Amino acid sequence: MRPQARDTERMLETPRLLLRDWRAADVAPFAALYADPEVMRYFPALLSAAETEAMLERNRLHFARHGFGFWAAEAKETGELAGFIGLGIPSFEAHFTPCVEIRWRLAPRFWNRGLATEGAAALLGWAAEVLRLEEVVAFTAVENRASRRVMEKLGMTRDEADDFDHPRVPAGHPLQRHVLYRWRPR
Repeated sequence: MRPQARDTERMLETPRLLLRDWRAADVAPFAALYADPEVMRYFPALLSAAETEAMLERNRLHFARHGFGFWAAEAKETGELAGFIGLGIPSFEAHFTPCVEIRWRLAPRFWNRGLATEGAAALLGWAAEVLRLEEVVAFTAVENRASRRVMEKLGMTRDEADDFDHPRVPAGHPLQRHVLYRWRPR
């Protein structure tokens, strides 16, 4: 799927989602996402509104530097911000870096509908076709079964030898151990 220009926005469109540039109106619902304990269950801490805004600024700079980043995921049916789906370059060192990572985070009311899989599949197609990436990775805490299911539905594969202790999670923390999945275009 090719990105489609609409009023100079970067955008990918799926049957139910628009993956698009961020708008000022997205800041508050995005901050609410990162302040939601259910959404952040597999992360060591919630983020403040200021931390979320700083993340959006880093994302803007990432897009400017690399031509990709984390896109706002808008539910076409309602026009609501569902969360984000995108590509990034992790800023920590591990045995699999440097790399490009795919990530998604959706508000609970958008869970269990296949939206993360739908949006991520379109983005992987774009990554292969437009960016010509030969590999994309995804990782999550071992216990995060929902994200692992999305990774598997996307055709990503896991080798247990790739699993790692996330360097940004404190030693001994229950979420420190992460699984790594890899995707390569066919």
